[in-house]
Amino acid sequence: MTAPPPASRQLALRWLQLGLAALVFAGIYAILLVSSRTPGVAEHLPWLDFFHTALVVHVDLSVLIWFLSLSGVLWTWGSAGPLPALDRPALWLAAAGTALIVLSPFTGEGKPLINNYVPVLQQPVFLAGLGLFGGGILLKGLAALAARSIAPAPLAMGLRLAAFTTLVSILLLPVSHLMILPRVGGAGYYELLFWGPGHVLQLTHTLLVLVVWIGLAPLSPGPAGRRLLGALFLLIALPVVVAPLIYGAGGIDGGEFRNRFTTFMRHGGLASLPLLLYALHLWFRRRVEGDAPVAAAMRGSLLLFVAGGILGFMIEGVNVVIPAHYHGSIVGITLAYMGLAYALLPRLGIPLTLPRLARWQAWIYTVGQLMHISGLAWSGGYGVARKVAGSAQGLEQLQAIWGMRLMGAGGGIAIIGGVLFLVVCLHALWRGRGQESQ
Repeated sequence: MTAPPPASRQLALRWLQLGLAALVFAGIYAILLVSSRTPGVAEHLPWLDFFHTALVVHVDLSVLIWFLSLSGVLWTWGSAGPLPALDRPALWLAAAGTALIVLSPFTGEGKPLINNYVPVLQQPVFLAGLGLFGGGILLKGLAALAARSIAPAPLAMGLRLAAFTTLVSILLLPVSHLMILPRVGGAGYYELLFWGPGHVLQLTHTLLVLVVWIGLAPLSPGPAGRRLLGALFLLIALPVVVAPLIYGAGGIDGGEFRNRFTTFMRHGGLASLPLLLYALHLWFRRRVEGDAPVAAAMRGSLLLFVAGGILGFMIEGVNVVIPAHYHGSIVGITLAYMGLAYALLPRLGIPLTLPRLARWQAWIYTVGQLMHISGLAWSGGYGVARKVAGSAQGLEQLQAIWGMRLMGAGGGIAIIGGVLFLVVCLHALWRGRGQESQ
């Protein structure tokens, strides 16, 4: 990936720091999740149901804000220079929104809702933070479309298409709001509000993770290959033109609306298969020369993403195979972005001070997450229900119990891998402060 001018490198670093800050606070809320169910500690937390309040903030920080902050990194890195009228307020809005989301549980009762895509707290500080962050990403998406690109042609296509799908996702939010019937409130309202935009945003994440896998690979295609890659990126984004038509086909309160967006996402996923196979070819065809931590992260990321995709075809009924499927895809993207951080920090004048630990971190995270999703899939095959805990899970068979134990052990290992990533990055930033590229 071509290095941008110094101003863009500095801005990319700020977006990366925002993403890392989101992960740090997501980790703190993960500790609070455990504390909220620990006797002797839970009694001292500020209000009832702190578990679900902390869960909402943890999920939004570790997925929505982390992913979109790294989107900001990629859009900035691929541009010839920042646009002050858009780029500066975009970063400040996103940072202010993130800060409000982090602080929101301590400003009043959470009233958490665990709806799909963007779980929410029904209180003004959280919602204001979400709005500010969304506004920042909207401006950043506009800047990505307006700026001159310096990325190689197929990657520039992927970056611009990702910016476009992000804008469509955000602009569909007011459309959803206006079409929701007045009688719908609470979890039902937010489920419908984010259902369409959330599905469209998955195209953004798919496009950008493919940009990372292909852009960081040690080999580059020839002119004909670049044209083909550009066309394949366009094919992935093509379903976005259908999204407004789904809204125009009728109301959004019925099952048909939900089913149409499920089909929409299925077509987008299938369209990504050629580029996914190409990325697998780039990273697994032979020994990869170069940066070992980046190679480990890319290979682990691809393994997790493919595992999540395969599990999607194994879903039968409503059980924990469903979270195994989407969790595999999510953590695959997360690990790709971890590898992106390892690749970009040295190019920002901040060398990795713990390179061996970085390589081990990638494989520890990969193994832990593979165990985690395998345990979920195994237990789901024995009918273990999703979105429940304790006796409600239906852990009656020994095989299901062992599957959930595998899930728990893998989750613990993955948490260690996540902490090690922050250790590697924060240690590099601390040792490299003042040495960033000017």
